[in-house]
Amino acid sequence: MLRFMPVGDSMTIGSAGEHTWRYRLWQHLRDTYGGPFSFVGPRETLYDKATGAPTSYEYADPDFPRAHLAGWGEGWTHMAPLIGDAVRRYRADVLLVSLGLIDLGFYTNAEQTAENVRAFVTAARASNPRVRMVFLPVIPNVRAEADAPFAAQVALFNELLAKTTADLDEPRSPLLLASVPPSYDIHLDTYDGTHPNASGEHLIAEAFAGAMREAWGWGRTYVAGTS
Repeated sequence: MLRFMPVGDSMTIGSAGEHTWRYRLWQHLRDTYGGPFSFVGPRETLYDKATGAPTSYEYADPDFPRAHLAGWGEGWTHMAPLIGDAVRRYRADVLLVSLGLIDLGFYTNAEQTAENVRAFVTAARASNPRVRMVFLPVIPNVRAEADAPFAAQVALFNELLAKTTADLDEPRSPLLLASVPPSYDIHLDTYDGTHPNASGEHLIAEAFAGAMREAWGWGRTYVAGTS
């Protein structure tokens, strides 16, 4: 049984009424991976915008392994201290990580955020020396479109993330950098300039699926219309 752990911020936890990219990726792997797998992690809920708390189970389709380690407003700075225990307790084999926007927006600059990536990798490997990780760069968002200094920080962090991924990659615990979906359009693929709508969910899932297929031969080409 291969255990995937989605790790992320509001784009990963999702909010009440959504499918989430986690669901879209699960569908794709279910149909194309060819072996037993599950999603694991200490959390299962969606964020409830009405209460401002991660307490909702109102998935658009709840019939999938909903476990994750994601939180509304959480970033690398929050997840680095949590990942070691989560990997150990839930025996995660693969971490699917989408973080960074929150860090750059509220907590750390690009260089500091990259240091938290290194701390995250170190902690995860301390719990499972063979854990695999796939990192998604910070994807297009409305603040980067409107705020040039913030956009520069996003670009710098994505460069540092690529360098960090290459520096820390090793055969027994491979690291992958997924590609930002080339067609991702904040006016078409989000509902507010940041959070993915259905098409955005598919594009994020496709980014993770494509990285794993190209590097490790897992699954087939992602087809949004059928998965």
